[in-house]
Amino acid sequence: MKKKVLAVDIDGTITLNGFGKIHLQALEKLRNLKNDGHHVIFVTGRSSVEAYLLSIFGGLTLLGVGENGGCITHGETMTHKLIGNKNECQNAFSYLKKTLDETIQEKPVFPRITEVVLDRTFDIKNAQKILDEKGFHVGLFDSGYAFHINSHGVDKGTGLMKALEMLNADLEDTIALGDSETDVPLFKTVKNNIAVNNSIPELKEIAKIVTTKNSGEGVLEGLDMISSEF
Repeated sequence: MKKKVLAVDIDGTITLNGFGKIHLQALEKLRNLKNDGHHVIFVTGRSSVEAYLLSIFGGLTLLGVGENGGCITHGETMTHKLIGNKNECQNAFSYLKKTLDETIQEKPVFPRITEVVLDRTFDIKNAQKILDEKGFHVGLFDSGYAFHINSHGVDKGTGLMKALEMLNADLEDTIALGDSETDVPLFKTVKNNIAVNNSIPELKEIAKIVTTKNSGEGVLEGLDMISSEF
């Protein structure tokens, strides 16, 4: 049996139909795969600490890729590997707030180390254009839960590649599961991928497999469809 790496998004993917509660049967399935010798890691727009803690309590690989690839938390001592730069993201946020709309606000979330998280209250494409014209090297992404300002070149795909290096694992042996816009770079990196049924159309278009069920139920369905891989 060749060891696989499962890169799993959290919100909208391993939740109960997108309501934020973890689908326990899907988590159990992932834990069984980890116990069989595979790596199971969360790749999320949430903080890497949240992904890491879920890995601990879920009995999974002690490594979480968070902040849309900006930070990796790993190991028994909870070490942080920083990929993004929060200062440049904070500067971009300050410029947007001053230039575009003073009502733009940070979203109350678990503390971030490398990104800025904003309420979804403005035109994200226009904001990205403004930042590009001013020369900020950052990207704005919509996770469906919030808008995220990340350092240029940082996304779930690049974060996963760093994680695979740390695990000494191959991209060809990786399977990704997701649902949102922030999973598009992940799916473009990982060709073996599964989009749950509640995914955005853009993700479904590039997915290798699209399930008929949503969120956690879709994870179970997708894993059953590729059971021969394990």
